[in-house]
Amino acid sequence: NRLNLAVTMSEVFSYESLVHAVSGAVGSVTAMTVFFPLDTARLRLQVDENRKAKSTPAILAEIVKEEGLLAPYRGWFPVICSLCCSNFVYFYCFHCLKASWLKGKQSAPSTDLIIGIAAGVVNVLVTTPLWVVNTRLKLQGSKFHNEDIHPTNYSGILDAFVQIIRDEGIAALWNGTFPSLLLVLNPAIQFMIYEGLKRQLRRGIPKELSSLEVFVIGAIAKAIATTVTYPLQTIQSILRFGQYNNTSTEKSNLLSSLRTIKCLLVNRVRKYGMLGLFKGLEAKLLQTVLTAALMFLLYEKIASCTFRAWFGMALSKQTF
Repeated sequence: NRLNLAVTMSEVFSYESLVHAVSGAVGSVTAMTVFFPLDTARLRLQVDENRKAKSTPAILAEIVKEEGLLAPYRGWFPVICSLCCSNFVYFYCFHCLKASWLKGKQSAPSTDLIIGIAAGVVNVLVTTPLWVVNTRLKLQGSKFHNEDIHPTNYSGILDAFVQIIRDEGIAALWNGTFPSLLLVLNPAIQFMIYEGLKRQLRRGIPKELSSLEVFVIGAIAKAIATTVTYPLQTIQSILRFGQYNNTSTEKSNLLSSLRTIKCLLVNRVRKYGMLGLFKGLEAKLLQTVLTAALMFLLYEKIASCTFRAWFGMALSKQTF
């Protein structure tokens, strides 16, 4: 039993999982910084219902004209903090669970999907408060076309936490958790497709893929995952922003969450048709596909360089 516990602990707290987690976090932060204005355009289209859907460049030009040159980067710091924590947790859990489950065996798409879902659930429960706060901060000071939206006044991340807990209760920090739990399918599908395409390109040979191959399969994986789950992402953004009228009288949190999601989806379809569920998809696809592709590219390169340096140091120690 002690031996099994020691093996399990070594798999959970392994150097390899830490390298994957740090590489994923650094890659995602760099990629998000490069394409951050595209995410700003996507979020405005999702939350501000009265803003007309236009091309992404037109939305960004409108934001800059109304709010200034730096407006597309509003809320960058809290988003980057949340993203860094979120991707560190996800990559760490994904590779820990994969190492524990497979124990050196070949993976399969179904295995990648299950592991991805499990890692996503842990990630959502741990990091949702950070995403709620960063959504509020990112939209603070924006000029909305919807008059029902009330302005907020947070001085920073900690102040936002304090005000939300004081005014709305600690449960408000987990607003949008239920759709977020459903949305663990997004990274799970993404990783399943990415790992599957990677295995196809390698054809059983443990070779390093080219930068172009990693970029392309990362883009394909994210495009499919985003399109499939986008309506839920819109509902998630609305719930995190916290300015919606929840008239549900259900005592059960689960039933209340399901009813809220259903009402928001139905209202969106009634107002704008089925295409209303995909408002901002162009900006989201442009941002998320490019961000994910660059993130996977940087992640693979950073992890590969780190492992090479580590093995090099290990060999030199053995030599001496």
